[in-house]
Amino acid sequence: MKVLVLGGTAEARELAAALDGAGVRVVSSLAGRVQRPRLPVGEVRVGGFGGPEKLAEHLRAEGYDAVVDATHPFAERISASAARASDLSGVPLVVLRRPGWAERAGDTWHWVDDLPAAAAALPDLGGRVFLTTGRQGLPAFAACPQWFLVRCVDPPDPPLPARHELLLDRGPYTPEGELALMRAHAIEVLVTKDSGGPLTSAKLDAARELGVPVVVVRRPEPAAGPVATGVAEVVRLLTQGDG
Repeated sequence: MKVLVLGGTAEARELAAALDGAGVRVVSSLAGRVQRPRLPVGEVRVGGFGGPEKLAEHLRAEGYDAVVDATHPFAERISASAARASDLSGVPLVVLRRPGWAERAGDTWHWVDDLPAAAAALPDLGGRVFLTTGRQGLPAFAACPQWFLVRCVDPPDPPLPARHELLLDRGPYTPEGELALMRAHAIEVLVTKDSGGPLTSAKLDAARELGVPVVVVRRPEPAAGPVATGVAEVVRLLTQGDG
């Protein structure tokens, strides 16, 4: 069996290891947007395919038995391309999505549909913002007058908020570290996407302890395909022929 994993996430790396351990030939495809990606076990290719039609051609030409969309929950373009390529090629698609975050006692969350709505919510919440939505969405905050602590993995391209400090860092993070960071910068509001997972959830614990409100961008719905919330479920779907 041969499986293409569209990934770059922690779950994608875990899935590649699990499939490899089950005797499945796995090829992981990384978009190439991160400068120093963490590589999974097995074969790896880096770079896009050139759209859903080209991806469909690749799936057929390389003899894949299945494709797994294990990309970030907000990678809408790649997910849509994978769904369309699956339809065109006839190669089954399985979507791996980690569960989203859930509010807990003591949280003050403000749910919004997109990044512009997150920016629009800030004037009522605070003037010192911890922005953790990734480097590609920063233009949505460029016109905001607030001060921002901008954290991302790689250096972002402009435009950026006029008043900001850039912090290049990669998870996982600890509640203690996030608490110290937010205290040191007198953070008044946290902005994040509903990415889910444990690697970056410590900031939510810190915000809860400090009484800091959180603006949370809702995740999009998966484009198509059976949706699994864990690696073991994907392995079962693929190896038992249910995918």
